[in-house]
Amino acid sequence: MIAAVAFAAVTSLAAAGCSGSAPAASATLSRNTSHSLTVAAARMAYQQYVTQSRQYAADGNRAKGLDLVAAAAWAQTKGQYEALASTGTAIPTYRYGTPTFYVPALTDYPQWFMVRVPRATEANGHPGTVAATLMVFDKLTPAGTWTLNGTTGIDGPLPALKMNDGYAVDVATNAASLLLRPDVLGATQAAVVDEGPANPSAALISPGTLTTGLYTAQTTHASAEAAHGLGYTWLLEGAPFPVFGLETTDGGALVLYGMYLNTATSHHNLTAGSPIPVPAGFTPLLAAPTEIGYHAVYANWTYQFAAVDPPSTEKNAKVSVISAYGAPSFGHAY
Repeated sequence: MIAAVAFAAVTSLAAAGCSGSAPAASATLSRNTSHSLTVAAARMAYQQYVTQSRQYAADGNRAKGLDLVAAAAWAQTKGQYEALASTGTAIPTYRYGTPTFYVPALTDYPQWFMVRVPRATEANGHPGTVAATLMVFDKLTPAGTWTLNGTTGIDGPLPALKMNDGYAVDVATNAASLLLRPDVLGATQAAVVDEGPANPSAALISPGTLTTGLYTAQTTHASAEAAHGLGYTWLLEGAPFPVFGLETTDGGALVLYGMYLNTATSHHNLTAGSPIPVPAGFTPLLAAPTEIGYHAVYANWTYQFAAVDPPSTEKNAKVSVISAYGAPSFGHAY
């Protein structure tokens, strides 16, 4: 039933447009409250992205397509375009269902908003599997343009977000009212992914697929490479991408942020040896097809994450990383 309902939302878009909705307000503000970004303006920016991205994909215009994205979305899209170009595959298009808008009450730039929408890749006029997707857009200056900053799939409901008169509540990146300030949340997650549950940061990060699970997956891969006489290292690290936060009704926050996952497979001390295979999906990202991993192969990913950061007053609370989308973004062999 879930798939059927989502499909109906996607197909209805073509006939009805995507006016979308804002979530119901949980509190009220004065109707005279001024916002530098209105819900109506966010709807227009979103619709323009949907229209232009579809047109540029149909035209095969990669340069224009990259103009519509920034930060994590730019790195991921560039890698996707390079992979598609290497096989002569057309850029995919998407069908979108009815969006729900979460527009923070802002008074200045930068402006940003989040959308939750059912989305499906379209092939030969037919949509594939529908997935609920979070999309975050931003505009840095009055003279700037709106760009898609990041996307990630979302399974299940979002945490209840605080709404005032139809507007969400922006959370500062240095907010001290949360268990972890949003600008250090990613680094704390990275400590667990890089070093596992023994790292002290594990006391603040919930175990799961995107934390301790990533650590287990990487250590398992390292063991497999070691069996072939190779070294394997990984590092989840910060990226110069904006961090976005919306307040939840319990005083916590939904935080969206991007990071890099950098991996390296190498011969001992980087001495020359037999060629190291380039991981699937990274060959098109090599600077030249003649690159061969006699010494090492570097395969880096760009991730967009979403996490729930509880209020600092909640006892025994931990941050839960609830969603991620990762894609190859850099490859090098020598």
